[in-house]
Amino acid sequence: MKVLKDILYKVAIESVKGSTDIAISKIEFDSRKIEANDVFVAIRGSLSDGHDYIEKAIQLGAKAIICDTLPANTANEVTYIQVKDTNTALAFMAANYFGDPSAKLKLVGVTGTNGKTTIASLLFQLFQKAGFKVGLLSTVKIVVDQTEYPATHTTPDSLTINHYLNEMVESGVTHCFMEVSSHGIHQKRTEALHFVGGIFTNLSHDHLDYHPTFAEYRDVKKSFFDSLPKSAFVLSNIDDKNGSVMLQNTVAKKLTYALKSYADYRAQILESQLSGLLLKINDNEVWVKLIGTFNAYNVLAIYGTAVELGIDSLEALRLLSDLESVSGRFQYIVSDSGITAVVDYAHTPDALENVLKTINDIRTKNEQLITVVGCGGNRDKTKRPIMAKIASDMSDKAVLTSDNPRNEDPEVILDEMEQGVEPHNYKKMLRITDRKQAIKTACQLAQPKDIILIAGKGHETYQEINGVRHHFDDMETVKEILEQLNK
Repeated sequence: MKVLKDILYKVAIESVKGSTDIAISKIEFDSRKIEANDVFVAIRGSLSDGHDYIEKAIQLGAKAIICDTLPANTANEVTYIQVKDTNTALAFMAANYFGDPSAKLKLVGVTGTNGKTTIASLLFQLFQKAGFKVGLLSTVKIVVDQTEYPATHTTPDSLTINHYLNEMVESGVTHCFMEVSSHGIHQKRTEALHFVGGIFTNLSHDHLDYHPTFAEYRDVKKSFFDSLPKSAFVLSNIDDKNGSVMLQNTVAKKLTYALKSYADYRAQILESQLSGLLLKINDNEVWVKLIGTFNAYNVLAIYGTAVELGIDSLEALRLLSDLESVSGRFQYIVSDSGITAVVDYAHTPDALENVLKTINDIRTKNEQLITVVGCGGNRDKTKRPIMAKIASDMSDKAVLTSDNPRNEDPEVILDEMEQGVEPHNYKKMLRITDRKQAIKTACQLAQPKDIILIAGKGHETYQEINGVRHHFDDMETVKEILEQLNK
């Protein structure tokens, strides 16, 4: 049990009704999880408002209510705390409840449109290889030293973040690498966390279903760096036109990385193959098992962060050469008949273009490049025609299919994608709604030495249709189909 007044430390309180000197069992923002002596935080979400469930929370045993508007009728035996913003209040309360765990380890946040998962996951891998106990909070999974947990959001809620950070501290973890999404920043989930560093990858078209404008999306990302303390560092991709914007108002130590511009951490691509990259980083050559220009940027961010966190620069290069690619990020197999299948999470126009450019740079042009791609339902609709245009422009054949249609009609999504295909590309476009059938068709069309790119879902092991998640794994599916065709 914790005392309510202790977990309210640093919360901007506007009014109090009742006593704050009461014992609290736990904090909840989901009224369905409330038990006796809990504190309920009423959060205003996009689909529902926690303030509508205050009465239900009290019936289930809530002893205290945190809200931004006091209810018309209040119960005498319950404490009501009116705050300016319940999302921010939840962030500070969660940190206080778990003993401010982020202050007890080195927490580094990675934000940007693309590259977050690769950078966070490979930093985790690198520091583990360097002998540290490490934590990871990512889209793919949450890891506490050697223990893995499934991830549900890119940036989890404040309670989940602090719960796992506390578990990390108790397990002796010294470094944690965390993906920081624009949703997470906007919903104050990263408030009250102590970051020693922040990495900016790049900024392109994404989440415009959530953020009304690109400027707001950019400014939300920027606010993460603005909030970092003087003792922290910011490592920004200065080749991205928004890289310098992220550095404008931060008081943290400003550092840059680039392939094209002058920067603190600079690389040159000497060789690019399907087996990896030969890079020259700050005058030292290193071979890495990662593919493509976009991964050269990721490697630079990882190298710069490792050096800033105290790893010797030559040791950091040695560790870089040992890193393995992340699940669903340019993962590839070569079938017995010589067909290469690449599975990648590219689900934004910029990411898809980067992956296709990488393949086109590596290939001999004596083979076909067949791209299978879809767009998610209930997400940013403006990117649908752009994705289809990129796929049909940069491939020999493009198969448009379903991604996660969620609660939308997949045929409508495909209609919107098709609008982006130029008339001269119609002949090389196929439309197959069923994703498994689309992958099978691509495999049947492929000849030895051809390359198939299956884009959009990457590491995901499900396909969400009408709110139900069915098991579906792109890599598993393409492996199975290619093995059957080989037989």
